[in-house]
This record gives sequence, structure tokens and C-alpha cells, in this order.
Amino acid sequence: MMSIDFLEALSTDNLDAIRAAPKTDVHCHAFFSTRLENVERWIGHSLTKPPPQMDGLAGMMTYADKVLAPSIKHREGFEFVGVSAMDDAVRDGVVMLEMSFDIRLAEFYPDGVAGLWAFIETLVERYSGQADLRPELGFSRGNAYDPKRMRLAHEAVELGLFQSIDLYSDQEACAPEAVQSLYVKARAAGMKRKAHVGEFGGAEEIRRTIEILDLDEVQHGIGAAESVEIMRWLSENQIQLNVCPTSNVILDGVPDLASHPIRALFDNGVSVTINTDDLMIFGQSVSEEYRNLYQAGVFSAQELEDIRRASLEKVPHPYNP
Repeated sequence: MMSIDFLEALSTDNLDAIRAAPKTDVHCHAFFSTRLENVERWIGHSLTKPPPQMDGLAGMMTYADKVLAPSIKHREGFEFVGVSAMDDAVRDGVVMLEMSFDIRLAEFYPDGVAGLWAFIETLVERYSGQADLRPELGFSRGNAYDPKRMRLAHEAVELGLFQSIDLYSDQEACAPEAVQSLYVKARAAGMKRKAHVGEFGGAEEIRRTIEILDLDEVQHGIGAAESVEIMRWLSENQIQLNVCPTSNVILDGVPDLASHPIRALFDNGVSVTINTDDLMIFGQSVSEEYRNLYQAGVFSAQELEDIRRASLEKVPHPYNP
């Protein structure tokens, strides 16, 4: 019945019914993970809306630092966003989130990683039964040569607190070799290993990063579509790409949704999921991303249903009805 409901919801543009279908979000950053209007209500005034087009990651961070950070770059702001993001996800039918908590967030707490983890535990417990929150350790490439933050990241891995790890920000900030020891430790701790790579091109760099860091999944990875060989390699090695379509368009990684390379990736056997990235900035929930891809003619309703169901395969009952 759920399969029919989701197919009909897409074909009739019934967003409420799309939201009712269980989904995952395995590419979302905790710091920007709720809707902008929720932050505006919390602070009591409006904020400048994100521009419809930004100049890559640099453009996004310019907006975030100028407009968003003054309101949320502190413990109270972050904790509000965390709770609000979970409420947003539950309303959107997201039953499992691999939400990334940047190691820098530990600096909001007097007791560092322990304090950050105590808050994350409250989220896990508060939403247990509604959504399976699987905390992910986030690490920015810009901190690869910061001894203090690297120590914090190693401490978080050693404590066995997080279920996965993700590397992000500008690819030029550091080579994957700079964080290889951290990823070796993450593997020993049984953590799923991810990294942002191929968001703005570079199919061969995707394979190189996967091999150096022994990745299980790639965040974005849409540059793989440039190479049939790399797409086949990803498919053969069962490397999943966690794609955020609206983010890719707004940050000028692709010209428009209709020509998004997720289609080519899917056609070449690459496993893909559909995710939000930063809801506060890009403004599209997982349900809206499915809807957008359908309305843009990128996928049929059945293909989106297949992607949705595949993303749920590792989500246990009762989260995956």
C-alpha cells in the first residue's frame, strides 16, 4: 500500500502524501539542518534570504557567516537548531538520519567532546521511536592542520561515540592523505566512512579519495558522471553516492535540475540516495527533493520509489514500516 501511495502522491503532486512515506536523509549537516523560518521565529526577526544562486562553497559560506552565524553560532543556537531539525525531519517522514556534527561544535561546551555528546544523546533519546538518529562526526578539511581540532576528532573516534565520519569543505584545503590516520582509526572503531568529493567535478579524484580513505560512501560525488569508467567502478565496488540535488544547482555544480547527473549515475548502476545537505540554506526537504526530481522529469515515479525503498533497506522496524 505504501508503494502505491508514494507513486500516486508523486503523480498527483500530493506533498502531504509524499511526506507520509518513510525516507532517509544521510547527507545533512547539523549546524544548518532546520528551516530558516524556524530560526527567524526563535530569534524574533527576519533574516536575509539565501540568494537563488551562489558562487560555489565560497559563496555559501559568505552568506552563512554574514547572515546565519550571528544568530546560531553559539551553544544555545546550535541546540535550538538540533531540536528544530529533528522536528522538521519527523514531519517530513524521515525515519533515519545520519546527521553530521562538526567537531568544532565541541568548543561550545566547557567539557568539550563529552558535552557535545551529552546533547546529541538527548536528541537520540528524545526522538527514539520517531526517527533513528545516527550521529556522524563531521570534520572540515580546513582543520586538517589544526592540532587542537585534530586531537578532538581523534578523541571522538576513540570514545566510540559516532557511527560514521564525514570530511567536507573545499577539496583544495587539504589532500585526503592529511586525514588518513583519522580514517584508519575510524575504520578500526567500526565507523562508516564518508567524504565530500566530486561536488564540482573530478571523477578521478573521487576514486583516489575513496581508495586513500577507504570510503564506504561519497557525499555528492556527481563529478563521477564525467567518466563511464568511474561510474562502473563505483557500481562494481558498491560505493553509494549521497546526492543533494538542490544544493548542486544553487551552488552552480550543475546548470539546472533537469540536467542533473544523478540520472546518468543511476543509469550506470551507481547506488544513489536523495538528501537535503543544508535545509536552512537550500530550503528543500527530502520529500521536496523527490518531488522536484519527478516534476523536472529526471526520474519516473517508479524510479524514485525504487531509490526511496533502496535507501530504507538498512533501517530497522519500526522506523521502516
